Amino acid sequence: MKSDSHTTVGALRQAVAAFVDARDWQPFHTPKNLSMSIAIEAAELMERFQWLTADEAQAAVARPQERAAIADELADILIYCLSLCNALNLEVSPAVLDKLQANELRYPAAEFRGRFRRPEREKDGHA
Repeated sequence: MKSDSHTTVGALRQAVAAFVDARDWQPFHTPKNLSMSIAIEAAELMERFQWLTADEAQAAVARPQERAAIADELADILIYCLSLCNALNLEVSPAVLDKLQANELRYPAAEFRGRFRRPEREKDGHA
């Protein structure tokens, strides 16, 4: 079994592209369709936790059958995200690292450690 430490994002993108190519799904993999699919799958993941308290959610994740169902939903989200990267020819690693760097400035560890509040809205209205 492959693990995160042995499988690259590039290898995952190639596997997703091969799956899509084998089915001739490229015409349907538009940014609109893929972004909507990401949102739909994210809602399905949220549904696994809907109405649960934090403790109940932790207990649910500990049950093998529920953990597998959650992993399936998360995999669907990631597959659509990688498909969107493929459709847009967007490199995901630099995008993630750049966003983390921006968030490092926006959420300094010394100020936000142990807190979940958002910073004040910026003057231009973007957060």
